[in-house]
Amino acid sequence: MLAAAAALFRERGYERTTVKEIAEACDMLPGSLHYRYPSKESLLVDLMRLALEQASSALARATVGVSDPVEQLRRGINAHLDLLVDGSDMVYVLLFEWRSLRGEARQEMIDLRDRYERLWAAMLQSLASQGIIRADVDLNLLRLFGLGGLNWVATWFDKKGRYSLEDIGNFVWQLIRDAVINQADR
Repeated sequence: MLAAAAALFRERGYERTTVKEIAEACDMLPGSLHYRYPSKESLLVDLMRLALEQASSALARATVGVSDPVEQLRRGINAHLDLLVDGSDMVYVLLFEWRSLRGEARQEMIDLRDRYERLWAAMLQSLASQGIIRADVDLNLLRLFGLGGLNWVATWFDKKGRYSLEDIGNFVWQLIRDAVINQADR
């Protein structure tokens, strides 16, 4: 159900997708879908929770067992890009439809997003405390700018296009390395 809803939300947008269309994509009646999810928003919340779990797990898998903190950052960047492009539609929906949520559901997603971003903040803080990231770099802006730039790739990447995912990851890494990593740690 979540995968079918994510595909429809990505293609048509959350607001323009009906519960009936989601149920039809799952070969079920709308009432059966409502039995599991009392509202379209509750389905979106579950979908977004799963997407954030996927993102956190991808980051953990990419960095586990890697002792070099610079290599951890590089692998984390590539894992995030891979999830955006080759991952499920859920991550795309997470990025662009969270504003459709209201009240407690919206706050829950903001809290979960912030928890994911704290993983990145901790990684950057570790690099800074070891003197690997230049002291004059604002770590908060680096995280916001970095994730924003990475997330935007989901909107323009074309598997048949000029750049491979590896090309993009290498370019992003080169920018970060040259801009914020101390010369001795490159």
